[in-house]
Amino acid sequence: MPLRTDLRNVAIVAHVDHGKTTLVDAMLWQSGAFGEHQHVQERAMDSGDLEREKGITILAKNTAVRYRGPAAAAAGAPDGVTINIIDTPGHADFGGEVERGLSMVDAIALLVDASEGPLPQTRFVLRKALLAHLPVIVVINKVDRPDARIAEVVDEVYELFLDLMDEGDDQALEFPVVYASAKAGRASLERPADGELPDSEDLEPLFRTILETVPAFEYEEDAPLQAHVTNLDASPFLGRLALCRVHAGRIHKGQQVAWCRRDGSVERVKVTELMLTEALDRVPADSAGPGDIIALAGIPEITIGETLADPEHPVPLPLITVDEPAISMTIGTNTSPLAGRTKGAKVTARLVKDRLDRELVGNVSLRVLPTERPDTWEVQGRGELALAILVETMRREGFELTVGKPEVVTREIDGRVHEPVEHLTVDCPEEYLGAVTQLLAGRKGRMEHMVNHGTGWVRMEFRVPSRGLIGFRTEFLTETRGTGIAHHVFEGYEPWSGELRTRRSGSLVADRAGFATSYAILNLQERGSLFVGPGTEVYEGMVVGENSRADDMDVNVTKEKKLTNVRSNADELERLVPPRVLSLEQSLEFCREDECVEVTADAIRVRKVVLDATQRDKARARARRG
Repeated sequence: MPLRTDLRNVAIVAHVDHGKTTLVDAMLWQSGAFGEHQHVQERAMDSGDLEREKGITILAKNTAVRYRGPAAAAAGAPDGVTINIIDTPGHADFGGEVERGLSMVDAIALLVDASEGPLPQTRFVLRKALLAHLPVIVVINKVDRPDARIAEVVDEVYELFLDLMDEGDDQALEFPVVYASAKAGRASLERPADGELPDSEDLEPLFRTILETVPAFEYEEDAPLQAHVTNLDASPFLGRLALCRVHAGRIHKGQQVAWCRRDGSVERVKVTELMLTEALDRVPADSAGPGDIIALAGIPEITIGETLADPEHPVPLPLITVDEPAISMTIGTNTSPLAGRTKGAKVTARLVKDRLDRELVGNVSLRVLPTERPDTWEVQGRGELALAILVETMRREGFELTVGKPEVVTREIDGRVHEPVEHLTVDCPEEYLGAVTQLLAGRKGRMEHMVNHGTGWVRMEFRVPSRGLIGFRTEFLTETRGTGIAHHVFEGYEPWSGELRTRRSGSLVADRAGFATSYAILNLQERGSLFVGPGTEVYEGMVVGENSRADDMDVNVTKEKKLTNVRSNADELERLVPPRVLSLEQSLEFCREDECVEVTADAIRVRKVVLDATQRDKARARARRG
């Protein structure tokens, strides 16, 4: 069968912060994708505002590198080889993006930090690649870190392969290892000393390894067209763009194709525009062949997983499937007394529902279900971060929302309720070992493995119910004085492990509307930590702080000092502790079962679901009697 020797498709996968996007940057620069004086931002592939702010990749994106080095001629392409690179997220919550990216490629480059070694998401993405029987290139990145331990990390990678590969699948253990420093733009096939740069001056050894390891696309001559829709994008001029991989045949601009929809129906449509990727840009093209990754316009309602086929032989490809959601929360319209204060705010149920429906089009790992209330919906996703990113995106678009406490999605297996369980890896200094173990024991965590690298740091691996990790990160950072590192990935389902109380402290709840005063705040400081400062507008039922005790306490945070005709210098001596300003993720972690988060364009507030104190007391009394 003929081969596309001028094309390679590869996905770069790794745990979060192991250097995927930085490596893609270096490959783009060294292949001459950017002009000599062209200004390109660092981490060019992280184009979203939230991606730049958080320093993580959220959406899988593709780029194309035109390699014309000496290895191209040896690969049978003297005019150069186009390497299509899919840069995938490293966070477990965006696993749907990873699975979609793997459906577009013929091999993966697995990046592993030379100090941290394989972490939970490394295991997750490698398992998916081995299930798809994709060849693997292992890249040990950041070899120039002062705390690099290259030989140990390579051994850990081999152990990971042995854990994940099928019985008798010895082929999986045969993979090349490249040693790299993405930041320095250097790679080598020879193992450098710990903490030193690779001996090569550029990434030529990595390019050569990609050409030798990633198989050239194999296709049948004159086969009917089959193109799989793996992602969606939008253009202000062309409308919705379908990002496809051509599996067979050729596709031309202006061509009539068969659109094989999810419901099984087939419709004839016209491809009005066809584009190929060059570096970070999409350029118009007249046609594309087997193996190409393309963007096309002209089908406004096309969705992920559908197929474009030959009109005479419309054979659909299998739909893309992703892992089931593990975490859910309710999203609805803002019902607080301060709703609609922001100019241009989107506050109606219709607008919120339309926005959630639009999100479903491009996010295959998300589900939206109706609830008993017409203005509230249950949104299910992979994890807290994925759902928090959705809410933050909507907030920046001007939506006002009420967001419920994250909960786990259970399922019934053999008549018993099962809950999702996570594989948690914790790195922390030795002196916090006891504190972390005690913290996780209270959250039903079971330690499975512990190793001391002899550097003063300990690595522990736990199996923890997903609900035990809701609100875990804030407490964990407090216990380890901000030094600990924790990563987790979905592991499977286990029988329900019983009642779990993750937050030991209660809430300070405003008992009336008004503006917070420094006099009231000063008197409440000894009760706990406050979330509001002087002059902040509050309402009855709004959570204004965290109580130092386990029970909730209704407080008057608007109390003013009585005026007298006696001069006092006490005001000059008042020393207010700055308020704790909670981010969206911290607010969701802080919530209890009877609390929710009010999200507006200019404020994030924690509040009680039932604002009236009398009604809350009656509900508590009913619960005790029940």
